[in-house]
Amino acid sequence: MHIFFYIISLLLFGYGILIDYYRRSWNKIPLFDFSSVQQQNNTKVTIIIPARNEENNICNCLESILKQTYPLALMEVIVVNDHSTDCTEELVSSYKNPIIRLINLQEHMSASETQAFKKKAIEVAIEQSSGELIVTTDADCLAPADWIKCLVLFHNQQHAAFIAAPVRMTDQSSLLSIFQSLDFITLQGITGASVYKKIYPMCNGANLAYSKSAFEAVNGFEGINTISSGDDMLLMQKMNKKFPEKIYFLKTRDAIVSTQPAADWKSFFQQRIRWSSKADKYDNQKIFLTLLFVYAFNLCLIIFFVAACWNIHWLFIFIMLITAKTIAEFGFVHTVAIFFGQGYLMRYFFFLQPLHIAYIVIAGTMGKFGTYEWKNRKVK
Repeated sequence: MHIFFYIISLLLFGYGILIDYYRRSWNKIPLFDFSSVQQQNNTKVTIIIPARNEENNICNCLESILKQTYPLALMEVIVVNDHSTDCTEELVSSYKNPIIRLINLQEHMSASETQAFKKKAIEVAIEQSSGELIVTTDADCLAPADWIKCLVLFHNQQHAAFIAAPVRMTDQSSLLSIFQSLDFITLQGITGASVYKKIYPMCNGANLAYSKSAFEAVNGFEGINTISSGDDMLLMQKMNKKFPEKIYFLKTRDAIVSTQPAADWKSFFQQRIRWSSKADKYDNQKIFLTLLFVYAFNLCLIIFFVAACWNIHWLFIFIMLITAKTIAEFGFVHTVAIFFGQGYLMRYFFFLQPLHIAYIVIAGTMGKFGTYEWKNRKVK
């Protein structure tokens, strides 16, 4: 057991170095101030929203887009109805605004295409798009008024091929939603740091922008179109290979898209298992090794906790280790939380650590060996 203690102590030391690197990298990302950019708003933008059974969210999403400060004449919104069984199609069709179009995915899929529905939805929409800049978001998201203006000005200023932009969760009415918000803040911080330092590509499909020409240059989702998940990070991986110097993270509060947390614990774990299921599909070994390292570290903590059930001495050591882990993470997560206007959530950070450790191990294990449900579809 002493050897195991030395191993986990070494892992903790490495973990602390990694988290501090993320913290310093996040702090170095320059804030983008779109008000200081002198450029004409003349880029045509296509916003793509895949939607499956989103009758409770789609109208709010569309209304937030119609309130954009970017000229509506230069925007088109394509909602792709992914085999919805509720009123999603009817609600979108009820909009008479000419910039909003509806595509029914079932009219564009063959019987053999049974896995990557979201990739197919985006692919079909891009084929019918007229925009130079493709922007994707989810049907349960809300966008701030300057969202598109920020993306366009940043894209034109940097000549970006691919932009990962910030996302936050807004509902903190329960233990589950608070936990998800803190976890999401951490992921966003790692995303920004990793993209800025060009360590490995990370992003979230709720807020992405990329040039249509770049999408076509990498042949879209070809080569990854049989993988059910990864319409965001696996595409970004392809873009990163083709345009390594044109991949950016947009750090500005004016472009933060808000999304809702999973409604219950089952939905939350299903979502995270889906995210982790593509871990072994990354060509970039740095991201795979980082995920494996974080998984191994948290697995060791759980093993240590189980061992403590037989020896109270190990329980005290476990508490010391988890305290050290919390201290290592706190400064980084707090900095990112302040950016997202959610610094108040840090009061729960220490108390949610045991849950966070367990969730990483469960999601990581099930993502590799289990199955998950997404939008009422079961996927291996």
